[in-house]
Amino acid sequence: MGSRVRLGDTDVARIGLGSNRLTHTRENIEFIRQAVAAGMGLIDTAHLYTGGQSEETIGAAQVTGSCVVATKGGFRPGEGRPDALRAQIDESLRRLQTDTIALYYLHRVDPETPLEDSLGTIKEYVDAGKIRHVGVSEVSVEQVEQARQVVPITAVQNHYNLSERKWEDVVDHCAGEGIVFVPFFPLRGSDGSAVAEIAERHGATPTQIALAWLLRRSPAMLPIPGTLSLEHLKENLAALEIELADGEFEALR
Repeated sequence: MGSRVRLGDTDVARIGLGSNRLTHTRENIEFIRQAVAAGMGLIDTAHLYTGGQSEETIGAAQVTGSCVVATKGGFRPGEGRPDALRAQIDESLRRLQTDTIALYYLHRVDPETPLEDSLGTIKEYVDAGKIRHVGVSEVSVEQVEQARQVVPITAVQNHYNLSERKWEDVVDHCAGEGIVFVPFFPLRGSDGSAVAEIAERHGATPTQIALAWLLRRSPAMLPIPGTLSLEHLKENLAALEIELADGEFEALR
């Protein structure tokens, strides 16, 4: 099980950082800088997180080098319309203080807008050099393939963890197609007795075991546990070193 994965044109550690609680404070700007220094290769945010403060904080931290900053737009019904999406992308570029967003997801398939129209808008920014790679979120295999007719898809971000496995087929499809699968809420289901038992055996925390299980589940997997603590962040990255035995993996499966 490799501890790194190719995300677009960047080789990154297979555990990223979710930032849906990140507010714009001096401490949090410093936290983002320390996260990158600790080896964090993917920081995940969105236009709507903390009213824009998450993106602003990451922008203020001036993340550069080998760390991919991913953001998302078009979450609510109607926001996948080309004009609404353009406004959000432009705002994300400003907040992140960047000329190019490394990875941009359509946050949800808009029930009011054809998927092709939303992704066609994102493709305009790819063609203009303002978005490097594209992702989609909460999608079926069919929608992934529909999206790929419009623009190359680098990553899929769906709800997936030990206790929520609705998207098994998408996980496997992504692995087969060389698409990175980014599970959100990756730590749910880490409170079971089997997890606790395996954690004790490895001298690890239950959350580390939940992450190790995801990493073992598919080579395409890149979880993004959210934290505002450098200590927790380093603990999450340390899960990359945990190798679950076949029996342990199956017991949790």
